Amino acid sequence: MKDIEDAHGHVILAYYNRERSFDVVEREDGYINIDEGATQYFSDYKDWKRHEKEAIGYAKGRCIDLGCGAGRVMLYLQERGLYVLGIDTSPLGVKVCKLRGAKHVRVMDISDLTALKGYRFDTVLMFGNNFGLLSSIWKAKKLLAKLHRITSDSAVIIAETREPYMTDNPVHFRYHAWNRKRGRMPGQLRIRIRFMQYSTPWYDYLIVSKAEMKELLKGTGWQVKRFIDADGFRQNGEYMAIIQKVKRQA
Repeated sequence: MKDIEDAHGHVILAYYNRERSFDVVEREDGYINIDEGATQYFSDYKDWKRHEKEAIGYAKGRCIDLGCGAGRVMLYLQERGLYVLGIDTSPLGVKVCKLRGAKHVRVMDISDLTALKGYRFDTVLMFGNNFGLLSSIWKAKKLLAKLHRITSDSAVIIAETREPYMTDNPVHFRYHAWNRKRGRMPGQLRIRIRFMQYSTPWYDYLIVSKAEMKELLKGTGWQVKRFIDADGFRQNGEYMAIIQKVKRQA
């Protein structure tokens, strides 16, 4: 990734250096959301949300943190004595992780998981709505197959996302309808992150309901074990999914 494209990494680095940081999330339809600060990427366990604390209790053995950001989840598990490999597309994010004490972290795109074929992970971490990294239903099927190949028989995925339909914003409903017309999942977002003069390339980010997640997982060798709702779920739609590995269907 070119430095000019590493907007998210610059947000993380700015916060680490105690400078002003903010994410500008731009959607393809022109909708803009500004998230001031990067506190959530650096929060200590004591400051985590209740559903995150409950979900992390399912982590075991060798872990891989997909989209590790500034390393908050990775560092927490590392302190507990677990092996955790963090991967992220952001070179600056990876740099900050190392500065914060992460032992195993590398710049890698989630689509390159086949490079880890010699590994066997027991836990796949997708905190911070990072179930969205699966991008689309078609890419999700491929990536879930790759995760199946590099994980142990009893592996779990701990994934965070949100119900896309728990909103009263008509702009979002119009976007859902536009997605359906284009043959995309309603919560499949085409976005980019901007910060100062930096801007990521456009990419897809997948937000799914509980029912959609169950349907998406069919035939992939993974199934939902349980959902953990966030406090205020009926307002914000946030939830964690504990996804158990099963024998993959032919």
